Amino acid sequence: MGGALFIIGHEGTEPRVYLDPVGIPTVCTGHTATVSKKDVGRTFSEEVCADLLQQDLRVSEAAVKRLVKQPITQAQYDALVSFTFNVGAGNLSRSTLLRRLNAGQCMAAAREFNRWVYAGGVKLAGLVRRRHEESILFATGCTENQ
Repeated sequence: MGGALFIIGHEGTEPRVYLDPVGIPTVCTGHTATVSKKDVGRTFSEEVCADLLQQDLRVSEAAVKRLVKQPITQAQYDALVSFTFNVGAGNLSRSTLLRRLNAGQCMAAAREFNRWVYAGGVKLAGLVRRRHEESILFATGCTENQ
């Protein structure tokens, strides 16, 4: 549950549908898949929020397991799931971060997290903080010569 707590710490949990900083309808713990602008203001129960978080985590976890071809530590897995939870599996699959990781360039991959700090073309302080923490968490699994 450590990885989930990391995500909750960055996403927060808001039971009422709202528009995120770039206008994406969001509810609970960063859930966007099944809400739209017409849902803004609608409130979800704690139980529904917990279920949505588990569903969204499963999607991110499956993507990391499918896309990462190198052995990784639990901390690296948690950092990658958090990243994927936030930016989506498609972005992970196309990222230089993943290419570097799968090429065995662990520290180079760790440095790539910090490039993902923009939303709608705007650098967001919350993303800077999150990516910095993900990068540090990920780097704990790298050895000196990577």
